[in-house]
Amino acid sequence: MNIVVGFILILLIIGLVSWFFTVYNGLIQVRENIKKSWANIDVLLMQRSDEIPKLIKTVKAFAKHEKKMFDSVMAARERYLGAGTVIEKANANSQITDALRSVFALSESYPDLRSNDNFLQFQNRISGLENEIADRREFYNESVNNYNIRIQSLPD
Repeated sequence: MNIVVGFILILLIIGLVSWFFTVYNGLIQVRENIKKSWANIDVLLMQRSDEIPKLIKTVKAFAKHEKKMFDSVMAARERYLGAGTVIEKANANSQITDALRSVFALSESYPDLRSNDNFLQFQNRISGLENEIADRREFYNESVNNYNIRIQSLPD
């Protein structure tokens, strides 16, 4: 009888340890998906950031008197490049997005700029990157949501 109880106890302990490691590894996997999702966004944000100096150079040729706006865009870019955390990068990204809107709105005041091939290429490139960022942001949010659900629904 003691052997049977001991055997059942050992099986129970093995089962609990297995369950614990399964849940733990599942949480690690979901957390790593979040990191990967953010890295995918960060790559696109960096690509967009790399386009900014070239865009500003093109715009400056047509709108020389908009120094304050150019400085604002470049300052937002520098904040992004200097950001260390996801929150800092997200805040800097928001500032870049607002600054780029101002630059693109500026083209309405300068018809020659609006019809410039280089400007249009940069506008299309940045717009395409913005669309990709939005798509990847959805995946990131879904990954975070899955992680939160897994944490709140323990035990699995």
